[in-house]
Amino acid sequence: MNKLNRKPRNQDMYKAILTLKTVEECMDFFDDLCTVTEIQAMEQRYQVAVCLSKGMIYNDILAETGASSATISRVNRSLQYGKDGYERVFERLAEQQDKD
Repeated sequence: MNKLNRKPRNQDMYKAILTLKTVEECMDFFDDLCTVTEIQAMEQRYQVAVCLSKGMIYNDILAETGASSATISRVNRSLQYGKDGYERVFERLAEQQDKD
């Protein structure tokens, strides 16, 4: 369930994302789905997560990403107390890189 409105989450969009086969297809889909601002915010949060996972400190992350301290804190909370989505992606990307 979604915490904000207590409605069950619709899985259709997530299933659609799983059908995408290339980075270009994924970028095209998100360009159609989201506003430029939404995409920039998601990309920034991901970049912050990468920086935090590398052990960077807040001031350095702020300088590198331009993210606010509130955004950095939010992403850090997700890394610490979330559902391990970032970690799962980081592990899989590392596995892919090892294979290449």
